[in-house]
This record gives sequence, structure tokens and C-alpha cells, in this order.
Amino acid sequence: MENIEKKYPRFRDINFSNLVNKNTVRNVFYMTAGIFVFIFGVILYGIILNSLEDTLQEAMLDKGFTELKNVNLRVDRKNFSLGIYEDTVHIKSYRVSLGKTIRIPKSKAGDGATPVGEYKICSIDTAHNYYKFLKLNYPNLNDAADALRRGMITQSQFDQIQFEFYYEDCPKLETDLGGNIGIHGIGRLNYIFKNLPFVYNWTNGSIALKNESIDEILTVAGEGTNVIIK
Repeated sequence: MENIEKKYPRFRDINFSNLVNKNTVRNVFYMTAGIFVFIFGVILYGIILNSLEDTLQEAMLDKGFTELKNVNLRVDRKNFSLGIYEDTVHIKSYRVSLGKTIRIPKSKAGDGATPVGEYKICSIDTAHNYYKFLKLNYPNLNDAADALRRGMITQSQFDQIQFEFYYEDCPKLETDLGGNIGIHGIGRLNYIFKNLPFVYNWTNGSIALKNESIDEILTVAGEGTNVIIK
């Protein structure tokens, strides 16, 4: 019995200080502290970058405009940017996050991709989960025609999309092409995500940018504003 207790000591007799390697604890502490310092540094760098950004009003004055009358928005999927244009004159650009699938343009529901084409803002929701939502009239006629050729929608569905495109602005028919695509803010996590100095594509196909940028855009854009995504 005595030999067994020597080989297998009772729990209360175990000295845990002998089981814990002090070097390991120290390394874990340094690694954890390093991660926190890195995250803090990244966010601080993002805050500095945001503080250096010109306001839309400043950008307009810099280009010689006191007001914009022919606004259009252009989204560049390769550069993850949304630009405000007065006709063909570039006024200001914003960094955006896109759909999780960035290699291809949107072609069906659930593909996580951002569509490519020419659209317009067809409605604005100011009480959205992601702050404000500028809905686009996706799918447009080109999207519907391509889907019809590929057999994704029927002729009657195409006709309905065409009717809604011309007479009801925002598409209402739910098809395999998906829908509810737009430009929106970040929402409750705005302070964290807006200060990341890199792009993280997380949407289901919409274009996301910080809440403050949505507010700026809405000072010059609204329902009917053209949005080109390339």
C-alpha cells in the first residue's frame, strides 16, 4: 500500500508548482500581451488614417464645386472603393467591404458575390440593422436577360422583373438570382471595423462602408442615383 501511494500520490499531496513550467507561463503571457498590443496598434493606426481623411465638403471645394447636381456612384471591386462623381469628375472615394466571394460577379442567390453592372438606388431604409441601407435595383434587365438565357428564370419571371424595373423601381419578385443588394453601413460594430486599416470582405453581396460615410453620401445622393459596379 505504501509503495502504491509513493507511485500514485493523493491529489492533496501534489505540488502543482512542480507541474507548471515557469518559462511556458512567461511565454504565454508575453504572447498574449503582444497580441493585444498588435490589435491596439492596428486600431490606432486606423484611427489616425480616418482623422486625416478629408470631408466630402472639403473634397468638393478642392475640385471647385460648392454643390453637386449630377451625382453618380462608382464601385471598383478590384480596389475595394466607392467613388462619388459629379458627371465624370471624381470628387471623393471611400474604402468599402464587398461580398465574401470576390472572384466572380453575382449570378445567383447565396453565392456571396457583389453584382457587376449599372444600377440605381431605388429605396432608402434609415432604420436598418446595418445603420442605413441604400437598396439597388438588382437584378436589372441585363441580369435577368442573362439568367433567362441560362435557364435560371422563366419567361414569365423575366417579364415580371422587366415590369418592376420600369414601373416599380425596386424588384419585388424573388428568383434564383437573389436580391436585396445595396449600399449600407456597418452598424453597431462601426467603431471597430471602420478603424481597421485593411479590407475585410464580409457581406452577402452588398457594399458596406462606415456609418459616417453613408451619411456623407446621403447629402448628395438619394433615390434614383446611378450606381456603376465594375
